[in-house]
Amino acid sequence: MFNYIADITLSEYIRKRKLSLAAIELQSSKERVIDLAIKYGYDSADSFTRAFVKQHGVTPTVARRQGTELVSFPPMTFQIIVEGIKGMNWRIEQKEAFSVLGIDRRFGNDETEKISLFWDECFKDGSLARLQEFVGRSELVGVCGHVDETKGDFRYMIGLVCEDIDETAGFGVIHAEDATWAVFRSEEFEENQYGQEIGKLFRHAYKEWLPSSGYEKVEGVDDEIYDMEIYGVTEQGRFYEEVWLSVTKK
Repeated sequence: MFNYIADITLSEYIRKRKLSLAAIELQSSKERVIDLAIKYGYDSADSFTRAFVKQHGVTPTVARRQGTELVSFPPMTFQIIVEGIKGMNWRIEQKEAFSVLGIDRRFGNDETEKISLFWDECFKDGSLARLQEFVGRSELVGVCGHVDETKGDFRYMIGLVCEDIDETAGFGVIHAEDATWAVFRSEEFEENQYGQEIGKLFRHAYKEWLPSSGYEKVEGVDDEIYDMEIYGVTEQGRFYEEVWLSVTKK
């Protein structure tokens, strides 16, 4: 949620804030670089220096000098801004418990941009075709599964919604409980625009719809539901994407 609203991952924001505070301490105190490195979560002065140079363009030693220009990232604040200029297609669905059988991988919380590459990889190596043949269906979904806060990563699966799960088939399984789902559907688009709407749908859902809808997000999975006819030819030759969020009434 943080990434979609702020356009920066939580881990990247925390890193930039720590290095901003470290720069202030370097210019206002005589604390040793190694002590600052440990204070702000780095294992060594070298790793701290590399991160510091990447953000500020100078080493911590140079940063102590008066007149040195440094880069500061101030604390982030959030405000509810109702944009609502463009209409949003949404609906509420009650859905019984279901399972998704598919191919899964764990991604760091700052690696969401790699998900599209994961889709490409699974299409190219034929693993999704084998999954579709095994299940006998073609409507693929992307599911964000459990987030491990201690490791800073989450489980993501490309799969098919199934009623009868064969857990011995060599595919991963994610289970979803009975839930109320808010479903957001994109406008129809051309084939070469595939994958461009998901981020927009998530941002609209979190920034515009949730604050004024009377619903709130609950613990669960976020589904990215795709019309996979994008890899075939429909009569109209146009496609759509959907985002499903598990919600509850406030």
